[in-house]
Amino acid sequence: MSRHVIVTGANRGIGRAIAEAFVAQGDTVSTIYRGGDLPEGVDGAIADVTDTDAVNAAFDQLEERHGRVRVLVANAGVTKDGLLMRMSDEDFERVVDVNLTGTFRCVRRAVNSMLRERFGRIVLVGSVVGLMGNPGQVNYSSSKAALVGMARSITREVGARGITANVIAPGFITTAMTAELPEATVKQYEATIPAKRFGAVEEVAAAATYLGSDAAGYVSGAVLPVDGGLGMGH
Repeated sequence: MSRHVIVTGANRGIGRAIAEAFVAQGDTVSTIYRGGDLPEGVDGAIADVTDTDAVNAAFDQLEERHGRVRVLVANAGVTKDGLLMRMSDEDFERVVDVNLTGTFRCVRRAVNSMLRERFGRIVLVGSVVGLMGNPGQVNYSSSKAALVGMARSITREVGARGITANVIAPGFITTAMTAELPEATVKQYEATIPAKRFGAVEEVAAAATYLGSDAAGYVSGAVLPVDGGLGMGH
């Protein structure tokens, strides 16, 4: 049976690949995004995840068209990198508001529908740096680390209602952003990865579709690394 899957930020990168993977397996897929073109078969509502009213209105629109959301992949995120001593309050707060509080806003609204369905799959897109840390990313790594606590608290609150919540922790993934890195930098990163390569967005999407499936009904509060072994032990 086709399910309504909402993937935030499905217009590019990892979010786009995740949305395409759910479409390919026959789900009804929509997104909340800020603009840009969408994959074929993906419906969208434009909203900024830092605006609670806009998030709720976007969910209302999408659910009116496609029914209650049964799978949420919270992928939307931003970076504002900078060394700790030079990072402004604004750059720290912006990243946390989008990556953490924005995710909270989407999850809170989705769970409202999932409780009525007595079924839900919540997949939070974190990062290996949320577990390992990374110089110049105090804001980003903090926002991603917090998703682990969020998923585990959600699991304890609503796990008895057929709802799971998990985190995917991608490592270095080939996207338009990483494609702009100098070759020397790429080689330096690859040397630290046991798999000796960057991952593909399709590999992250495969993890998302698994955690969003019926087969993952007994997996909750987990962190699934997709990082070529980079974060082992973290």
